[in-house]
Amino acid sequence: MKYISVLPLLFLLLVLASSCSNPATKDKQVPKGDTSRNALDWEGVYEGTVPCADCEGIATTLVIDYDNNFELKTKYLGKSEEGFSHSGSFTWNEKGNIITLEGLENRPSQYLVGENQLFQLDMEGERVTGELADKYILRKK
Repeated sequence: MKYISVLPLLFLLLVLASSCSNPATKDKQVPKGDTSRNALDWEGVYEGTVPCADCEGIATTLVIDYDNNFELKTKYLGKSEEGFSHSGSFTWNEKGNIITLEGLENRPSQYLVGENQLFQLDMEGERVTGELADKYILRKK
């Protein structure tokens, strides 16, 4: 008879233990996290004039779209009236915060995606620092 009265109590404890959630366990779940790619409205037209070693600056327009295509237009100010245009696709890095324009050689092709702005990265894929750092920003139009 003692076994019969203990079984319902054990069953009740088992049900209660399994239905309780441990908040510490929930906190240990890997968060999806927001990235530039999934949290920002990054598609659009970006413009700016980046520094140039032998001209007044490079007027730059970069159009990026949700299909991962780009069009880059550049014009070397004070050198020529001729502009240059490149188009193709771009890829995102694993962190979802940097895009790389495919098919560009011997020139910067990576941009850190921020809120309504793109930061042109140097040839090593690093943010430009120093006095001219603000000149390497393309702003969304």
